[in-house]
Amino acid sequence: MLGPVLPLMLLSPAWYRWITDRIVATWLTLPVALLELVFGVKVVITGDGFIPGERSVIIMNHRTRLDWMFLWCCLLRYSYLRLEKICLKAVLKAVPGFGWAMQVACFVFIQRRWEADKRHMENMLDYFCDIREPLQLLLFPEGTDLTENTRAKSDVFAAKNNLPKFEYVLHPRTTGFTFIVDRLRKGDNLDAVHDITVAYPKNIPQTERHLILGLFPREIHFHVRRHPVSSLPGSSDLEAWCRERWAEKEVRLRDFYSSQPRAFDREGVARVPPCKSELRVALIKAASLLYWTSFIALCFTGLWLWAPFRLYFVVMVGVYMAQQKLVGGVELLELSCHQYWKSRAADVGDKKKMEGKMQ
Repeated sequence: MLGPVLPLMLLSPAWYRWITDRIVATWLTLPVALLELVFGVKVVITGDGFIPGERSVIIMNHRTRLDWMFLWCCLLRYSYLRLEKICLKAVLKAVPGFGWAMQVACFVFIQRRWEADKRHMENMLDYFCDIREPLQLLLFPEGTDLTENTRAKSDVFAAKNNLPKFEYVLHPRTTGFTFIVDRLRKGDNLDAVHDITVAYPKNIPQTERHLILGLFPREIHFHVRRHPVSSLPGSSDLEAWCRERWAEKEVRLRDFYSSQPRAFDREGVARVPPCKSELRVALIKAASLLYWTSFIALCFTGLWLWAPFRLYFVVMVGVYMAQQKLVGGVELLELSCHQYWKSRAADVGDKKKMEGKMQ
């Protein structure tokens, strides 16, 4: 689906981004449909909710390696999946198929080397500011999921920095968060920070292996706190602000797991209603299952029966592998195209100014 759209990137990165975001969003509905319709996962959302279409940074505790996928159940109801980008490890971009799709989706890949990551984030965030496409960037300040090993490392960090030990969250690394918020504020591309706490009252699937074995969570609870950009502190105080949010999460999660029944809100409802009705959400999920079942079946049929389809498949695999080696990722190629057209537009503008002065 994404292959035929790639050439548009060379002509108009902004239009390419507009189209691919919507194609990717159709794919993101499939895990939601499978989780809720096929595997019977119940999703409970409480708190402030979202204002549909607003530009935000989403910060969330990282309980399992799969939190980012489960969040789509929340965003489908309260926002638009096409707006979401994820900040994640650069090694994932090399995963065949899924990694290539994440590159096309223009996710923000980081090396965990701050000097390199800082330059890359600057370029990516400036690009989103330039094209004025609404952005909801998901960030896990903890950097990794909660396990016994990572909790032990977090405790060491807490001891070195005179911080309290946490049981239900890890201490956040705040450098990336403060940089992203500052950059988006300067680019006038931020409306709010959404602080989301996720919890699993039963069956916590720590890794992908648990899903393969059928160990799905029975329920997923999201608690949303919306902080308008006007309420955020200045750059120098953002680190302390983020740490305060994590201290709140620790208390909130302790209360959640010690209560019966386990819930963030005894009433169990969000204070802000979702932008889509449950009927509309149900129709989207049903349509997603129908469409993707048909599409995947058609693809396998095409690979089996039609030589031109097999040729297209081989060519696209070759294109993705080649660009990975030559450029480093589709999102970097998109960024280069944008910078090229931006410099061309600047040159034309300078030329017109010179001609005006000469006249």
